Amino acid sequence: MAEIAQDLTELVKALVTPLIEHADELAVTAVEDEGKVTVEIRVNPDDAGKVIGRQGRVIKAVRTLARAAASAEDVLVDVELID
Repeated sequence: MAEIAQDLTELVKALVTPLIEHADELAVTAVEDEGKVTVEIRVNPDDAGKVIGRQGRVIKAVRTLARAAASAEDVLVDVELID
């Protein structure tokens, strides 16, 4: 499962990087727990709104893409923006 967690981390990083201004402060980590992977995104507070998007559309799209990528491996995925 470590490989899928690494792949999800890279996917989320690739999706979020073009959206933010402070790319050097981007940190994407994956935490594995009993068949579930939680991908945590940390960005500069000024960029948090850009990652969330209007009415949460951007973060919802990132979650959808991550879940679709993990569905082939039957792994549950959650993507969280950490303050």
